[in-house]
Amino acid sequence: MAQVQAAVEPDLLYPLLRGRDVKRWHAEPSAYIIMVQDPIKRRGIDESLMKTKYPKTYLYLKRFEKVLRDRAAFKRYFTRKDKYGNIYETGPFYSMFDVGDYTFAPYKVVWTRISLIEAAVVIKIADKTVVPQETVSLAPFQNEEEAHYFCAFINSLPFQFACASYSQFGGKSMGSPHILDNVRVPKFDLNNKFHLRIAELSKITHDLAKSGEEERLKKIEEEIDELAAQIWGLTKEELREIKLSLEELMA
Repeated sequence: MAQVQAAVEPDLLYPLLRGRDVKRWHAEPSAYIIMVQDPIKRRGIDESLMKTKYPKTYLYLKRFEKVLRDRAAFKRYFTRKDKYGNIYETGPFYSMFDVGDYTFAPYKVVWTRISLIEAAVVIKIADKTVVPQETVSLAPFQNEEEAHYFCAFINSLPFQFACASYSQFGGKSMGSPHILDNVRVPKFDLNNKFHLRIAELSKITHDLAKSGEEERLKKIEEEIDELAAQIWGLTKEELREIKLSLEELMA
């Protein structure tokens, strides 16, 4: 498909987080995406509104109307048949599947789906929510402490070992969101000092990962592993065995 340059309204441009942008404790968008989805209605913004409020973006998308209508996801989720067999559309031609209010959550924990799970917390950039690509798993949060608590657990040795035991290690689906149906993360409790400490440590690791302070980062990660093991009811000996087992898997 030929590249097209056109002016669009900046209101509908959002930072895009791709799989290669996500690292352990650090995720930084490297592109932008036009997001024209109504997260409440779970379909594209009404065409009448697009034409009046975002005419440049609408004209840009109109160039690709046939391509957008031919998408398999659009045909599956935004077309229906009436009782006479006539096909009709349930959303504008630019509607997107699997975009909802969770996509626009103020805090998100994102992680990679292939090989080891590497998670990071992402927040808004210049008051714009970061939109993860479909290849990036996400968990939405309204509270920063809870997001960091969850992120630390995702990156901890006990969680990593449980995932490797449940799913094929290094497989393409190892980090799919369904892993949370089988590996439990204890519910965040604002009154639990261990939970708050893990959240605090996660914030520190994000700063250290950004500045490249590897030695300090490793020490903080060790404390996170110990706290996660304690919350899960694991002994220090069991944590050591988990670490050795993971090292063997990664060898």
